[in-house]
Amino acid sequence: MRYRKLGSSDLEVSEISLGSWLTYSGGVEADATRACTEAAFDAGINFFDTANVYGRGAAETAWGEILSAHPRDSYILATKVCGQMSDDPADRGLSPAHIAQQIDASLTRLRTDYVDLYQAHRFDPSVPIEDTVEAFQKVVEQGKARYLGFSEWTPEQIQAAVDIGGPDLFVSSQPQYSLLWQAPEAEVFGLCSGNGISQIVWSPLAQGILTGKYKPGQPVPEGSRFASDTMAAAKDLVYSDEILAAVQRLVPIAEQAGMSMPTLALAWVLRRSEVASAITGASRPEQVHSNAAASGVELSADLLAAVDQALGDVPVTEPTLAPMAQAGVKHR
Repeated sequence: MRYRKLGSSDLEVSEISLGSWLTYSGGVEADATRACTEAAFDAGINFFDTANVYGRGAAETAWGEILSAHPRDSYILATKVCGQMSDDPADRGLSPAHIAQQIDASLTRLRTDYVDLYQAHRFDPSVPIEDTVEAFQKVVEQGKARYLGFSEWTPEQIQAAVDIGGPDLFVSSQPQYSLLWQAPEAEVFGLCSGNGISQIVWSPLAQGILTGKYKPGQPVPEGSRFASDTMAAAKDLVYSDEILAAVQRLVPIAEQAGMSMPTLALAWVLRRSEVASAITGASRPEQVHSNAAASGVELSADLLAAVDQALGDVPVTEPTLAPMAQAGVKHR
Protein backbone atom coordinates (compact mmCIF):
# COMPACT_ATOMS: atom_id res chain seq x y z
CA MET A 1 0.00 0.00 0.00
CA ARG A 2 1.21 3.47 -0.86
CA TYR A 3 0.29 6.61 1.03
CA ARG A 4 -0.26 10.21 -0.01
CA LYS A 5 -0.30 13.46 1.93
CA LEU A 6 -3.79 14.81 2.51
CA GLY A 7 -3.77 18.43 1.41
CA SER A 8 -1.94 20.80 3.71
CA SER A 9 -2.36 18.47 6.70
CA ASP A 10 0.22 16.19 8.25
CA LEU A 11 -1.93 13.14 7.50
CA GLU A 12 -0.60 10.38 5.24
CA VAL A 13 -3.60 8.43 3.94
CA SER A 14 -3.64 5.13 2.10
CA GLU A 15 -4.26 5.43 -1.64
CA ILE A 16 -7.18 3.03 -1.19
CA SER A 17 -9.56 3.74 1.68
CA LEU A 18 -12.61 1.96 3.07
CA GLY A 19 -16.04 3.58 3.05
CA SER A 20 -19.28 2.55 4.75
CA TRP A 21 -22.17 4.06 2.80
CA LEU A 22 -24.27 1.11 1.57
CA THR A 23 -22.52 -1.60 3.52
CA TYR A 24 -21.87 -0.97 7.18
CA SER A 25 -24.97 1.18 7.60
CA GLY A 26 -27.02 -2.01 7.54
CA GLY A 27 -26.32 -3.50 4.11
CA VAL A 28 -24.14 -6.32 5.46
CA GLU A 29 -24.08 -8.32 8.68
CA ALA A 30 -21.96 -7.31 11.66
CA ASP A 31 -19.54 -10.21 11.16
CA ALA A 32 -18.92 -9.16 7.55
CA THR A 33 -18.38 -5.56 8.63
CA ARG A 34 -15.76 -6.69 11.12
CA ALA A 35 -14.09 -9.04 8.63
CA CYS A 36 -13.84 -6.32 5.97
CA THR A 37 -12.49 -3.79 8.45
CA GLU A 38 -9.83 -6.20 9.69
CA ALA A 39 -8.96 -7.06 6.08
CA ALA A 40 -8.39 -3.34 5.48
CA PHE A 41 -5.84 -3.20 8.26
CA ASP A 42 -4.18 -6.34 6.86
CA ALA A 43 -3.97 -4.69 3.42
CA GLY A 44 -2.35 -1.53 4.79
CA ILE A 45 -5.46 0.64 4.55
CA ASN A 46 -5.34 3.29 7.26
CA PHE A 47 -8.12 5.64 6.12
CA PHE A 48 -11.75 4.96 7.06
CA ASP A 49 -14.58 7.21 5.86
CA THR A 50 -18.11 7.28 7.21
CA ALA A 51 -20.93 9.77 7.93
CA ASN A 52 -23.48 10.38 10.66
CA VAL A 53 -26.33 9.87 8.20
CA TYR A 54 -25.23 6.38 7.06
CA GLY A 55 -27.95 4.28 8.64
CA ARG A 56 -28.64 7.34 10.84
CA GLY A 57 -25.68 6.47 13.01
CA ALA A 58 -25.50 2.72 12.37
CA ALA A 59 -22.27 2.84 10.38
CA GLU A 60 -20.53 5.00 12.97
CA THR A 61 -21.73 2.71 15.75
CA ALA A 62 -20.42 -0.38 13.95
CA TRP A 63 -17.00 1.14 13.41
CA GLY A 64 -16.94 2.55 16.93
CA GLU A 65 -17.05 -0.98 18.26
CA ILE A 66 -14.58 -2.45 15.76
CA LEU A 67 -12.02 0.35 15.50
CA SER A 68 -11.85 0.89 19.25
CA ALA A 69 -9.99 -2.41 19.45
CA HIS A 70 -7.13 -0.86 17.47
CA PRO A 71 -4.68 1.79 18.71
CA ARG A 72 -6.15 5.20 17.88
CA ASP A 73 -2.97 6.31 16.11
CA SER A 74 -3.07 3.28 13.78
CA TYR A 75 -5.90 4.65 11.62
CA ILE A 76 -7.23 7.91 10.20
CA LEU A 77 -10.94 8.39 10.78
CA ALA A 78 -13.24 10.67 8.80
CA THR A 79 -16.93 11.36 9.21
CA LYS A 80 -19.43 13.90 7.87
CA VAL A 81 -22.37 16.08 8.85
CA CYS A 82 -25.34 17.59 6.96
CA GLY A 83 -27.79 14.80 6.20
CA GLN A 84 -31.17 14.43 7.88
CA MET A 85 -30.79 12.44 11.11
CA SER A 86 -34.42 11.88 12.10
CA ASP A 87 -37.94 12.17 10.78
CA ASP A 88 -37.82 15.85 11.67
CA PRO A 89 -36.96 17.68 8.41
CA ALA A 90 -35.18 20.36 10.44
CA ASP A 91 -32.77 17.80 11.90
CA ARG A 92 -30.16 18.36 9.23
CA GLY A 93 -27.89 20.95 7.65
CA LEU A 94 -24.81 22.97 8.53
CA SER A 95 -26.10 25.39 11.13
CA PRO A 96 -23.81 25.98 14.13
CA ALA A 97 -26.32 24.25 16.41
CA HIS A 98 -26.60 21.16 14.23
CA ILE A 99 -22.84 20.86 13.74
CA ALA A 100 -22.21 21.21 17.48
CA GLN A 101 -24.82 18.58 18.27
CA GLN A 102 -23.77 16.12 15.60
CA ILE A 103 -20.02 16.17 16.22
CA ASP A 104 -20.66 15.10 19.82
CA ALA A 105 -23.10 12.40 18.71
CA SER A 106 -20.63 11.11 16.13
CA LEU A 107 -17.78 10.97 18.63
CA THR A 108 -19.97 9.03 21.04
CA ARG A 109 -20.92 6.48 18.40
CA LEU A 110 -17.34 6.23 17.13
CA ARG A 111 -16.01 5.80 20.69
CA THR A 112 -13.26 8.36 20.22
CA ASP A 113 -12.38 11.81 21.50
CA TYR A 114 -11.70 13.19 18.03
CA VAL A 115 -11.95 12.48 14.32
CA ASP A 116 -9.02 13.18 12.05
CA LEU A 117 -11.25 14.68 9.36
CA TYR A 118 -14.68 16.29 9.76
CA GLN A 119 -16.49 16.99 6.50
CA ALA A 120 -19.53 18.90 5.30
CA HIS A 121 -21.44 16.11 3.57
CA ARG A 122 -23.10 18.56 1.21
CA PHE A 123 -23.49 22.35 1.07
CA ASP A 124 -26.30 24.01 3.03
CA PRO A 125 -27.52 27.10 1.12
CA SER A 126 -29.98 27.97 3.89
CA VAL A 127 -27.22 28.89 6.37
CA PRO A 128 -24.88 31.88 5.97
CA ILE A 129 -21.52 30.53 4.88
CA GLU A 130 -19.84 32.60 7.61
CA ASP A 131 -21.81 30.72 10.28
CA THR A 132 -20.92 27.32 8.82
CA VAL A 133 -17.22 28.15 8.56
CA GLU A 134 -17.08 29.48 12.13
CA ALA A 135 -18.90 26.40 13.45
CA PHE A 136 -16.44 24.05 11.77
CA GLN A 137 -13.49 26.08 13.00
CA LYS A 138 -14.86 25.81 16.52
CA VAL A 139 -14.94 22.01 16.22
CA VAL A 140 -11.21 22.08 15.47
CA GLU A 141 -10.48 24.60 18.23
CA GLN A 142 -12.22 22.31 20.70
CA GLY A 143 -10.02 19.40 19.64
CA LYS A 144 -12.92 17.33 18.36
CA ALA A 145 -11.54 17.23 14.81
CA ARG A 146 -8.01 17.67 13.55
CA TYR A 147 -8.86 18.83 10.04
CA LEU A 148 -11.83 19.84 7.91
CA GLY A 149 -13.14 18.88 4.48
CA PHE A 150 -16.26 18.98 2.31
CA SER A 151 -18.07 16.78 -0.17
CA GLU A 152 -19.72 17.76 -3.47
CA TRP A 153 -19.32 21.53 -3.21
CA THR A 154 -19.34 23.72 -6.29
CA PRO A 155 -16.38 25.97 -7.14
CA GLU A 156 -18.40 29.00 -6.02
CA GLN A 157 -19.11 27.41 -2.64
CA ILE A 158 -15.50 26.32 -2.15
CA GLN A 159 -14.17 29.77 -2.98
CA ALA A 160 -16.64 31.49 -0.68
CA ALA A 161 -15.53 29.37 2.28
CA VAL A 162 -11.84 29.83 1.50
CA ASP A 163 -12.32 33.60 1.24
CA ILE A 164 -13.64 33.55 4.81
CA GLY A 165 -11.49 30.90 6.48
CA GLY A 166 -8.32 31.14 4.42
CA PRO A 167 -6.52 28.54 2.28
CA ASP A 168 -5.80 26.36 5.33
CA LEU A 169 -9.49 25.99 6.23
CA PHE A 170 -9.96 22.72 4.36
CA VAL A 171 -7.57 19.89 3.56
CA SER A 172 -9.91 17.67 1.55
CA SER A 173 -12.64 17.61 -1.06
CA GLN A 174 -14.77 14.50 -1.56
CA PRO A 175 -16.31 14.47 -5.04
CA GLN A 176 -17.77 11.65 -7.04
CA TYR A 177 -15.08 10.77 -9.59
CA SER A 178 -14.56 7.83 -11.92
CA LEU A 179 -14.05 6.85 -15.54
CA LEU A 180 -17.79 7.45 -15.96
CA TRP A 181 -17.92 10.75 -14.06
CA GLN A 182 -14.99 13.04 -14.82
CA ALA A 183 -16.61 16.43 -14.21
CA PRO A 184 -14.50 17.42 -11.14
CA GLU A 185 -11.43 17.64 -13.37
CA ALA A 186 -12.83 20.74 -15.08
CA GLU A 187 -12.76 23.22 -12.19
CA VAL A 188 -12.77 21.59 -8.75
CA PHE A 189 -9.37 19.87 -9.02
CA GLY A 190 -7.54 23.05 -10.00
CA LEU A 191 -9.26 25.31 -7.49
CA CYS A 192 -8.61 22.87 -4.67
CA SER A 193 -5.00 22.24 -5.64
CA GLY A 194 -4.34 25.98 -5.51
CA ASN A 195 -5.58 26.03 -1.92
CA GLY A 196 -3.80 22.95 -0.59
CA ILE A 197 -6.89 20.74 -0.77
CA SER A 198 -6.63 17.09 -1.85
CA GLN A 199 -9.36 14.95 -3.38
CA ILE A 200 -10.63 11.82 -1.65
CA VAL A 201 -12.97 10.45 -4.29
CA TRP A 202 -16.07 8.37 -3.83
CA SER A 203 -17.69 5.87 -6.20
CA PRO A 204 -14.47 5.29 -8.20
CA LEU A 205 -16.02 2.02 -9.42
CA ALA A 206 -19.34 3.72 -10.27
CA GLN A 207 -21.15 1.61 -7.67
CA GLY A 208 -19.77 -1.56 -9.20
CA ILE A 209 -20.51 -0.81 -12.85
CA LEU A 210 -16.78 -0.56 -13.57
CA THR A 211 -16.20 -4.09 -12.30
CA GLY A 212 -17.64 -5.28 -15.61
CA LYS A 213 -20.11 -7.66 -14.00
CA TYR A 214 -23.13 -5.89 -15.47
CA LYS A 215 -23.75 -6.77 -19.13
CA PRO A 216 -25.78 -4.81 -21.73
CA GLY A 217 -29.06 -6.42 -22.64
CA GLN A 218 -28.99 -8.71 -19.60
CA PRO A 219 -30.93 -8.55 -16.33
CA VAL A 220 -29.23 -7.10 -13.28
CA PRO A 221 -27.50 -9.98 -11.46
CA GLU A 222 -29.34 -11.16 -8.36
CA GLY A 223 -27.69 -10.06 -5.14
CA SER A 224 -25.77 -7.25 -6.83
CA ARG A 225 -25.86 -3.65 -5.63
CA PHE A 226 -28.14 -2.46 -8.44
CA ALA A 227 -30.60 -5.24 -7.64
CA SER A 228 -31.33 -3.63 -4.26
CA ASP A 229 -34.22 -1.29 -3.59
CA THR A 230 -31.73 1.24 -2.21
CA MET A 231 -30.13 1.70 -5.62
CA ALA A 232 -33.32 1.63 -7.72
CA ALA A 233 -33.35 5.38 -8.37
CA ALA A 234 -29.62 5.50 -9.11
CA LYS A 235 -29.98 2.60 -11.54
CA ASP A 236 -32.25 4.68 -13.74
CA LEU A 237 -29.56 7.37 -13.96
CA VAL A 238 -26.46 5.34 -14.77
CA TYR A 239 -27.50 1.86 -15.83
CA SER A 240 -27.86 2.02 -19.60
CA ASP A 241 -26.83 -0.35 -22.39
CA GLU A 242 -24.66 2.43 -23.85
CA ILE A 243 -22.64 2.75 -20.65
CA LEU A 244 -22.50 -1.00 -20.02
CA ALA A 245 -21.28 -1.62 -23.58
CA ALA A 246 -18.50 0.93 -23.12
CA VAL A 247 -17.45 -0.76 -19.88
CA GLN A 248 -17.33 -4.11 -21.67
CA ARG A 249 -14.93 -2.55 -24.21
CA LEU A 250 -12.63 -1.80 -21.28
CA VAL A 251 -12.52 -5.45 -20.15
CA PRO A 252 -10.04 -6.72 -22.78
CA ILE A 253 -7.87 -3.64 -22.20
CA ALA A 254 -7.58 -4.55 -18.52
CA GLU A 255 -6.98 -8.22 -19.33
CA GLN A 256 -4.22 -7.44 -21.82
CA ALA A 257 -2.56 -5.27 -19.19
CA GLY A 258 -2.74 -8.14 -16.70
CA MET A 259 -5.11 -6.44 -14.30
CA SER A 260 -8.70 -6.70 -13.17
CA MET A 261 -11.34 -4.14 -14.05
CA PRO A 262 -11.45 -2.76 -10.49
CA THR A 263 -7.68 -2.33 -10.56
CA LEU A 264 -7.87 -0.48 -13.87
CA ALA A 265 -10.65 1.82 -12.64
CA LEU A 266 -8.96 2.58 -9.33
CA ALA A 267 -5.53 3.11 -10.88
CA TRP A 268 -7.19 5.47 -13.38
CA VAL A 269 -8.46 7.82 -10.64
CA LEU A 270 -5.16 7.55 -8.76
CA ARG A 271 -3.24 8.61 -11.87
CA ARG A 272 -4.07 12.17 -10.84
CA SER A 273 -1.75 13.68 -8.23
CA GLU A 274 -4.68 15.73 -6.90
CA VAL A 275 -6.28 12.50 -5.64
CA ALA A 276 -5.02 11.43 -2.23
CA SER A 277 -7.28 8.39 -1.83
CA ALA A 278 -10.05 6.44 -3.55
CA ILE A 279 -12.88 5.39 -1.24
CA THR A 280 -14.04 1.84 -1.88
CA GLY A 281 -16.80 -0.27 -0.42
CA ALA A 282 -16.69 -3.97 0.29
CA SER A 283 -18.99 -6.66 1.62
CA ARG A 284 -16.35 -9.40 1.63
CA PRO A 285 -12.69 -9.37 2.75
CA GLU A 286 -11.48 -10.56 -0.65
CA GLN A 287 -12.97 -7.42 -2.20
CA VAL A 288 -10.94 -5.30 0.21
CA HIS A 289 -7.70 -7.02 -0.83
CA SER A 290 -8.62 -6.84 -4.51
CA ASN A 291 -9.20 -3.10 -4.28
CA ALA A 292 -6.03 -2.57 -2.27
CA ALA A 293 -4.02 -4.19 -5.08
CA ALA A 294 -4.60 -1.10 -7.22
CA SER A 295 -2.30 1.00 -5.04
CA GLY A 296 0.92 1.76 -6.86
CA VAL A 297 -0.29 0.52 -10.25
CA GLU A 298 0.96 2.81 -13.03
CA LEU A 299 -0.99 3.15 -16.28
CA SER A 300 1.00 3.77 -19.45
CA ALA A 301 0.15 6.52 -21.92
CA ASP A 302 -0.82 3.86 -24.49
CA LEU A 303 -3.19 2.19 -22.04
CA LEU A 304 -4.80 5.50 -21.12
CA ALA A 305 -5.29 6.28 -24.80
CA ALA A 306 -6.93 2.90 -25.30
CA VAL A 307 -9.26 3.59 -22.39
CA ASP A 308 -10.30 6.92 -23.89
CA GLN A 309 -10.95 5.27 -27.25
CA ALA A 310 -13.02 2.50 -25.63
CA LEU A 311 -15.22 5.03 -23.84
CA GLY A 312 -15.83 6.76 -27.16
CA ASP A 313 -18.82 9.08 -27.10
CA VAL A 314 -20.22 7.83 -23.79
CA PRO A 315 -21.03 10.91 -21.66
CA VAL A 316 -18.57 11.24 -18.80
CA THR A 317 -19.60 14.65 -17.50
CA GLU A 318 -23.34 14.23 -16.99
CA PRO A 319 -24.85 13.74 -13.52
CA THR A 320 -24.77 10.16 -12.30
CA LEU A 321 -25.37 9.20 -8.69
CA ALA A 322 -25.21 12.53 -6.83
CA PRO A 323 -24.26 15.63 -8.77
CA MET A 324 -23.11 18.70 -6.89
CA ALA A 325 -25.86 20.90 -5.53
CA GLN A 326 -26.03 24.01 -7.68
CA ALA A 327 -27.62 26.27 -5.07
CA GLY A 328 -25.82 29.53 -4.46
CA VAL A 329 -24.10 30.84 -1.35
CA LYS A 330 -25.94 32.69 1.39
CA HIS A 331 -24.12 35.42 3.33
CA ARG A 332 -25.02 37.24 6.50
